[in-house]
Amino acid sequence: MVLFNSPEQWQAFDKTHIWHPYTSLRDPLPTYPIVRTEGVYLELANGNRLVDAMSSWWSAIHGYNHPALVDAAAKQLNTMPHVMFGGIAHEPAAELCARLIDITPASLDYVFLADSGSIAVEVAMKMALQYWFSQGETQRRFFLSPRGGYHGDTLDAMSVSDPENGLHHMFASVLPKQLFADKPSIAFDEPWQDEALNSIKQQLATHSDQIAAVILEPIVQGVGAMNFYHPTYLQKLRHLCDENSVLLIFDEIATGFGRTGKLFAAEHSNVEPDIMCVGKALTGGMMTLAATLTNHQVADTISNGPIPNFMHGPTFMGNPLACACANASIELLINQDWQSEANRIENKLRLGLSPLSDHDAVKAVRTLGAIGVVEMRHSVDVAKAQAFFVDKGVWIRPFGTLIYVMPPYIISDDQLNQISDAISRYVLQTTC
Repeated sequence: MVLFNSPEQWQAFDKTHIWHPYTSLRDPLPTYPIVRTEGVYLELANGNRLVDAMSSWWSAIHGYNHPALVDAAAKQLNTMPHVMFGGIAHEPAAELCARLIDITPASLDYVFLADSGSIAVEVAMKMALQYWFSQGETQRRFFLSPRGGYHGDTLDAMSVSDPENGLHHMFASVLPKQLFADKPSIAFDEPWQDEALNSIKQQLATHSDQIAAVILEPIVQGVGAMNFYHPTYLQKLRHLCDENSVLLIFDEIATGFGRTGKLFAAEHSNVEPDIMCVGKALTGGMMTLAATLTNHQVADTISNGPIPNFMHGPTFMGNPLACACANASIELLINQDWQSEANRIENKLRLGLSPLSDHDAVKAVRTLGAIGVVEMRHSVDVAKAQAFFVDKGVWIRPFGTLIYVMPPYIISDDQLNQISDAISRYVLQTTC
């Protein structure tokens, strides 16, 4: 059965019946029909190609259609695309978990596979709660998080994201109530001041017997703020959590796999969490997959508790096809000089974007690893900005006051210049 006889038909159907992320059905943001991907390019239905500065929301770190990833997917597809993970084991999952244990902080020895970043966060929170429930401390049911964070769009993940300036303030009355501290205030490259910990220190001192865990994004707070903060913050926070007998959860879903110039952002501080979430770039953007890792203390406590089973099991947990893609992506990453590429991207973005700091409409410009951010003083009109960027041959999706990019690691210097030039031209035609 042929549903659509022309590209115009399916595009018209899309506009009238499909609900896209963070948009309205009544007055939707424009969508741009993509028909093909290759390298760093998205090809539009009209044949024009766009340099993807977003890596499909941080995930396509190797670019699109990389032969190693396509080959891994094809081989697994012909062998075993999916089986349930309940009561079944398979080699792609075992290989992936072994790889993750090898490359993540040394104390993280146990892996729970999930099917999205939000679910990995939910799993981490359930682990922390069950850890304390297993010890009879059922009053430890709250989480403490710095403001400015973003952890996903499911209910518990929303509850620990920024309560006012994030994506979910309209749900405040129905979300689980959590505790919040001030946003980390010392920038990545500024002199450290201990006063930056006063707020979170006070919350821990006041509520430590009620807190299951502190959860935060290490070094880079993502779309909640695009805030790059000082590595010492994590070092001091680790000590505070230990002093107050509170677990520490790192959400590395956006920052993992080289994005900040370290394989995982926690390495900027040489700090190990009790629980860590990874996702997005895990499969190189080929499939949806995430994971939650934890240490012996958490795993043993849960497994020796009155309810020793960890009660979570997504239908597509441990999907063999996704695991095969993740194995190929991790091998591809660690067998190349990814750190030099991240440093190159950082230097080029800094060179191209830093002059915008002097523009009246710009609040700040930040770069770290393969991330560049131009923070405007006022909210960006997404529809107008995207139309402008598409006209300049680049794909950038602003959010709030932020024009941010996180390109694939294979991007060339010329393509980085094209991105920086497009952002500069947009800002220069903007007035406060």
